[in-house]
Amino acid sequence: MHSSFLRRSSNLLKNLTGRTMASQASSSGPRRIAVAQMRSTNDKQHNLDQVKTIVEKAKSQNASVVFFPECCDYVGSSREETLKLSEPLTGETVGEYRKLAKDSNVWLSLGGVHEAIPDDASKIYNTHLLVDNQGQIVAKYSKLHMFNVITPEFKFRESEMVRLGGELVPPVDSPIGKIGLQICYDVRFSEASTLLRKQGAEVLTYPSAFAVSTGKAHWEVLLRARAIENQCFVIAAAQIGFHNKKRESYGHAIVVDPWGKILGEAGQQDLDVVIAELDF
Repeated sequence: MHSSFLRRSSNLLKNLTGRTMASQASSSGPRRIAVAQMRSTNDKQHNLDQVKTIVEKAKSQNASVVFFPECCDYVGSSREETLKLSEPLTGETVGEYRKLAKDSNVWLSLGGVHEAIPDDASKIYNTHLLVDNQGQIVAKYSKLHMFNVITPEFKFRESEMVRLGGELVPPVDSPIGKIGLQICYDVRFSEASTLLRKQGAEVLTYPSAFAVSTGKAHWEVLLRARAIENQCFVIAAAQIGFHNKKRESYGHAIVVDPWGKILGEAGQQDLDVVIAELDF
């Protein structure tokens, strides 16, 4: 019985790998990416300067797509400040991102930014944007799974200020293949990544501001699991360090291949860039 199970498992893995390689056959050769690690605060200009520095480094390494973490625009020190600092997607901050993408001739994954809701000043959307090298927003996804968690170390209720997004967004064609957009806590819900894979995703993204305690316990294992079970590359840009007196992020921006191998991981510094090649 044991040997029969192993044969079935081996055949399943071969079939999965075969389907994956077939779906990626149109993408020839390695594609270079840059994955950011940064420490956002409530100073939006400082955060934008970090984004520009990272894009400059990525461009010098010939990366075609640069991935930024959740809250790359800012991290508020309170609910009130978080809401006050939010902007519509037509606002100045997203405008700066779009200009940067066009001027630098790179794609930007920005996820998520705090999107103001015109008819509801008490909530925002947590929105992941994909901007092409012409500065156009080619996709946007608003977070579906709220980080409402109580642990011995902390408690956090994202739903108190973030409105649920409406739906998953189909994978988007890009210079590195079809990208599936998700955000941070979404990584714990494997059904979403499975659906994106069935829709043709070759790369799954989880831009994050993971808490330290949950990051130590689950960050790497969750991301590697999503890569292995879906036979996709997984990219997770990350926030790191203390954003204010109350909030600290885990860091460890990471890239994982479909076998579960870590292709690159950031260090402990506040500003870091992981350069990796996705070899299709």
